[in-house]
Amino acid sequence: MCGNNMSVPLLDEAVTVPGIEKETAVVIFLHGLGDSGFGWVDSLMEIQLPHVKFICPHAPKMPVTLNLNATMPAWFDLVGLDPETPEDEPGIKKAAENIKAIIEHEAKNGIPPHRIMLGGFSQGGALSLYTALTCQHQLAGVLALSCWLPLHQSFPAASSGHKNLPILQCHGEVDRMIPLKLGTMTAEKLKTIVNPQLHTFKTYASLCHSSSPQEMAAVKEFIGKYLPRI
Repeated sequence: MCGNNMSVPLLDEAVTVPGIEKETAVVIFLHGLGDSGFGWVDSLMEIQLPHVKFICPHAPKMPVTLNLNATMPAWFDLVGLDPETPEDEPGIKKAAENIKAIIEHEAKNGIPPHRIMLGGFSQGGALSLYTALTCQHQLAGVLALSCWLPLHQSFPAASSGHKNLPILQCHGEVDRMIPLKLGTMTAEKLKTIVNPQLHTFKTYASLCHSSSPQEMAAVKEFIGKYLPRI
């Protein structure tokens, strides 16, 4: 059941971590700015459940305004990280469509959308939130690590109406790259889009712009809850 990846460019080079049992669920995890799919493989393998496959695509390389137009892996252009800064709306929407193409591919190959979870760190987490909230399918959930909601002013109108989308949002309290304030504002916005009882916002006192064993334990618990073995 390999399928045909020719029409899904991000899958051609994506890092895939197969399950050790029959795969009945998928987590698509998106790395942060300047990173690659390889950057999260080890951490994800440590928390992997036997029936879950991880797909870690690589972002395309492009000039990033925030980083003096340096070319690097990025899901979309970034001008700044202030909530009022202009955003790369066409780039965000194009990136979301590319991730939705992976979801469609997995669905055609036997994993229904409600058994597919999106996740990501920093810019990847931002894209995972936007993609899940605008996807035509109800997904299993979102892992939003150290991130924000892109095009936040377009919500809740832009949402596909999936009020029962589970979201685990995590943020370091000493994150200087994506300040906790931005994470808190995102959490408040998300509570107006999805059922607040399905949204969890965890903060970590000594965590900067990175992950931690405690955070990854929460990620594993969330995956196990919403993608149980069947």
